[in-house]
Amino acid sequence: QVQLVESGGGLVQAGGSLRLSCAASGRRFSSYTIGWFRQAPGKEREFVADITWSGGSTYYVDSVKGRFTISRDNAKNTVYLQMNSLKPEDTAVYHCAGKPQRGSWDYWGQGTQVTVSS
Repeated sequence: QVQLVESGGGLVQAGGSLRLSCAASGRRFSSYTIGWFRQAPGKEREFVADITWSGGSTYYVDSVKGRFTISRDNAKNTVYLQMNSLKPEDTAVYHCAGKPQRGSWDYWGQGTQVTVSS
């Protein structure tokens, strides 16, 4: 089995920055897409961004374009989410997930809390 472990969350003031990490273990993810999702209390889980492991193609939800950047370090089996110009509405538990080429989001981390104060 593969495992995904998020880290890097914390408390930050509005306008500040955080970088989240998603570390994969147990398997190489060369054929996978790795994504970031977030969930606030009382809200449904929301897609944020993703990246293809091998080619580095990226996609972002409109609400974070220009503020967040997703990247990967294949040698470290780690995907990063650089979050700049943070807003209180970005407050949520952030999860990373893995998806095969023709599959669904099969692998999930346990999440890391991001809190943005106003």
